[in-house]
Amino acid sequence: MIRIAPMGRALAVVAATSLALTACGGGSDTAAPASPTAASSSAAAPAAKGDGKLTLGTLLPQTGSLAFLGPPEFAGVDLAIKEINEAGGVLGKDVEKIHTDSGDTTTNIASQSVDSLLAQQADAIIGAASSSVSESVIDKITGAGVVHFSPANTSDKFTTIADKGLYFRTSPPDKLQGRVLGDLVVADGNDTVGIMAMQDSYGTGLADQVAKTVQDSGAEVVERVDYDPKAADFSADVAKLKAKNPKGIVLIGFEETAKVIGELIKQGLPADKHKWYMVDGNTSNTNYIKMPKGTLKGVKGTIPGAASPDEFQKKLLEVNPDLEDFSYAPESYDAANLLALAAEAAKSDAGTDVAAKLAEVSKGGEKCKDFKTCNELLKAGKDIDYDGVSGPVEFNDAGDPAVATIGIYQYGDDNKYATKALEYRTGNIAG
Repeated sequence: MIRIAPMGRALAVVAATSLALTACGGGSDTAAPASPTAASSSAAAPAAKGDGKLTLGTLLPQTGSLAFLGPPEFAGVDLAIKEINEAGGVLGKDVEKIHTDSGDTTTNIASQSVDSLLAQQADAIIGAASSSVSESVIDKITGAGVVHFSPANTSDKFTTIADKGLYFRTSPPDKLQGRVLGDLVVADGNDTVGIMAMQDSYGTGLADQVAKTVQDSGAEVVERVDYDPKAADFSADVAKLKAKNPKGIVLIGFEETAKVIGELIKQGLPADKHKWYMVDGNTSNTNYIKMPKGTLKGVKGTIPGAASPDEFQKKLLEVNPDLEDFSYAPESYDAANLLALAAEAAKSDAGTDVAAKLAEVSKGGEKCKDFKTCNELLKAGKDIDYDGVSGPVEFNDAGDPAVATIGIYQYGDDNKYATKALEYRTGNIAG
């Protein structure tokens, strides 16, 4: 069963509920089950009571600066839940999903959506895509004893954030993406590098890691500009970059990158004279297609996650035939499967119970790659190790995947990047 939560109804329904959640959100004397993310928790989450039916809410971008990531993420969740329910559901009942919009940090949509999901008794919330959006609602979600599980947050902040043991993610922190991108920039022969990064927890953190890697490799960051992504004009920001004439230019942002690119070209810094590099937040197949042919030709971008198998992409297209990007679809699919398996292992849909089993079902047992197979093993009394489409996952004590893969992609003459990566680089998050 699918329920879409309209914003107007959400505000009306949860007015009283929001007050109650605020009252209990600061902590609770009720002890929660032991959680694998206890190291990053400041207090135990209230022990939420399950109703015997796993309800997964989504907080993913239908609007805003990351809206291009929404379709593949929704498709990943939808595909997982379709397969879960075809295999008999969780705890003997179909998994219910409730889709909502996360918007971006320029609106209050995410907070309203979370209120709606909590009022409808979601046991776990999958999202947001934006690290800053997740940061703005994590206290509200975890304070209610609900699992907060992002398929796309990459900010390093979440490794140590106070989360009551309830925050998890299938995408790796930017420590790894920053290392891979920095190494790539230097390996391509850029001994002078400029960085333009949006000023938020995602952009600043990723830029810090790229800069460190570039400098550790012997190259020089000659200019770094941390800009306001809501600015109407980026001419002054690009002018600072132009003054230093870097060989390589790293662009870290969201959809506003299209405006930045327009200014780079206007000021004589095109991709055929200066090597451009992008990241998961702006490597898109929809944001630049209206630009003149060849504008992004040769530009490289990094996206966390292993290759999406052709068969998986075909299944996603059956769910949504209009998909043009597949970014974070595997991570979203794996998030839903892991939550379902953890609920089965816990024999409970309560958020705190599910959280306590997520690390257990992700590592150390008999390997399995889909919900049906894994659940059959669980019912046979076996310990399982779910290896997903996005990679092995294997949560560490912070709720991060311990090992992850970063794909390196390249744009063609049509201003789209090839969905098959040039290469994949896998590394240990702590390494």
